[in-house]
Amino acid sequence: MGTQARFLLRICLSALFAPLLCCVSTSAAETPTSAQSPSAKFEVATVRVARADADPKTGLWSSPGVGRFFARHVPLTILIQLAYGIDPSQIANKPGWMDTNLYDVDAKPEEGVSLTREELKPCLQELLQERFHLMAHMETRSGRGYAVVLAQGGPHLTPATKGHFPGQRHPVSSGHLHAYNCSISQLAQYLTSAAGFPVADQTGLSGSYDIDFNYNPKPEVESDLPFLDVALKRATGLLLKPQKVPVETLVIDSVDKVPTEN
Repeated sequence: MGTQARFLLRICLSALFAPLLCCVSTSAAETPTSAQSPSAKFEVATVRVARADADPKTGLWSSPGVGRFFARHVPLTILIQLAYGIDPSQIANKPGWMDTNLYDVDAKPEEGVSLTREELKPCLQELLQERFHLMAHMETRSGRGYAVVLAQGGPHLTPATKGHFPGQRHPVSSGHLHAYNCSISQLAQYLTSAAGFPVADQTGLSGSYDIDFNYNPKPEVESDLPFLDVALKRATGLLLKPQKVPVETLVIDSVDKVPTEN
């Protein structure tokens, strides 16, 4: 299969509802648990089933660092993504309704918690375990994907500018990847959504960078823009290499469709 044919998927809202990754082997399974020792929690939180006429296209959620968390018209899949910092392809054994049933969340953290990206995770994990009775465990699985490696000639990356929280990203738009203060491991996560398969960082690079490039997300449509792999190489000096990659996968053991009362 040619390089161009491997990049038929695009960054868009539909990427949030990608099919479950088909994995070929399993290792290092953990005991199922209802928590992962969260160190912070929400002081008050309201979780409701969204109204019947809610449109998933209007779904949104707050950015890290705003002091509280809210989400409107979002499926449980997205809440789990935010809680564990994973891509939809890293969630296994999920019931179909997790991608279609929509919820609204309003939550205020404990005093002194600013809800950075990392502070948000344990708070949301605690909330999902308490209100949806989420039981899950992590497994490392091997599956089809890509590795980010150094292209011939080495990288040419722009060091991160000041004034942006780590991994700050512009709203996703089809064919545009723009991230501030971004590590290569975070870039790999963003590329996962663009490529439609897990992407692992194998560059060995440390540090943070500002990354900005456009690409053609629809190879079947004529465009002057390059495909994802070509655009990435031109902009960063990094290369996407197809191969089996280890994927940290959250395996759902049990979860409730209707959250407990507030």
